[in-house]
Amino acid sequence: MANIKCTNIRKSYGSVTVIEDLNLDIPDHEFVVFLGPSGCGKSTMLRMIAGLEEISGGTVEIGERDVTRLPPGARGVAMVFQSYALYPHMSVYDNIAFGLRRQKVAETEIAARVKQVSGLLGLEQLLERKPRNLSGGQQQRVAMARAMIKTPKLFLFDEPLSNLDAKLREKLRTEIRRIHLDLKTTTIFVTHDQLEAMTIADRIVLMKAGAIEQQGTPSEIFDRPATRFVADFIGSPAMNFRDCTVANRGEVVELSSGSLHLEVPAADFEPLADGTIVEVGLRPSKMDVAGDGAHNAITGRVVLVENMGSEGQVVVDVDGRDMSLVTKAFRSLSSGSPVTFAIDADSIHLFSKRTGRSLRKAA
Repeated sequence: MANIKCTNIRKSYGSVTVIEDLNLDIPDHEFVVFLGPSGCGKSTMLRMIAGLEEISGGTVEIGERDVTRLPPGARGVAMVFQSYALYPHMSVYDNIAFGLRRQKVAETEIAARVKQVSGLLGLEQLLERKPRNLSGGQQQRVAMARAMIKTPKLFLFDEPLSNLDAKLREKLRTEIRRIHLDLKTTTIFVTHDQLEAMTIADRIVLMKAGAIEQQGTPSEIFDRPATRFVADFIGSPAMNFRDCTVANRGEVVELSSGSLHLEVPAADFEPLADGTIVEVGLRPSKMDVAGDGAHNAITGRVVLVENMGSEGQVVVDVDGRDMSLVTKAFRSLSSGSPVTFAIDADSIHLFSKRTGRSLRKAA
């Protein structure tokens, strides 16, 4: 059992506190991604869980055991870093086996376990090679195998795919997720790449300035962002934002800004006084080209069309400001042409101008 419980975690460097009073529970077998911009504290949290960084305050428990003051080797964790950190003079086999040999494990057992993990990661034909004769993706697989062979209670990945090209990253993301489903080992994965987080996580812990901004499944984070920061950070292309004035119309709330006029059900949001200024968020992937008379329609002029294959990103000038949408109908549009597009009321987000918090009522 390798559930993780972090209670009132604090990290300071001298007089500067970078993480304060952070609490987090991770159930056994869960795949959790720590996500956020550079400097938000995600790698620091990972290193404190691993025992590589001293904790200034609070406690860390792994499998119901307090490991706050234990060294890394006594915590039952295995870590894969951005740097492969392989021994260049050793073969792939010896790199994978190194940790077990230090523990005086019998060579027959080592051979059996190397065969098992190399099979999982597709390394069987590479065991006699040296790291210099491997591609970046193959080297990262060796680093993963070296961690996996110890059969840890907890896998920790610190931006392991950052040095790889896009195609290799996609392939290794799939393999990491598949291995997790096979082994069911509790896993924490750190990344600044929101696409990476969305594709592999059971749960995302989105951090900002040393605190948890929101945590939830990828769908919850994407569809119901708790703050303007979350809404802006998650999703590509990024969410469109526009300040709008509120007008109550009985069962609906009207939102206006220049030529922009949208309506949302009043029951879905916290009560708002007439004249209140709110920040409206519209996801490009939730909007599409619409005909005349469409509800919640927006009209503008095409600035740019970007072909993404089966879909296209269209940048539209609306009252002198750019808005983006993603549509399959992009081939019928060209720069300078007028366009009308629409969005479902359920996909319209409202955020407080004062606090940045979502104004949508909890489900």
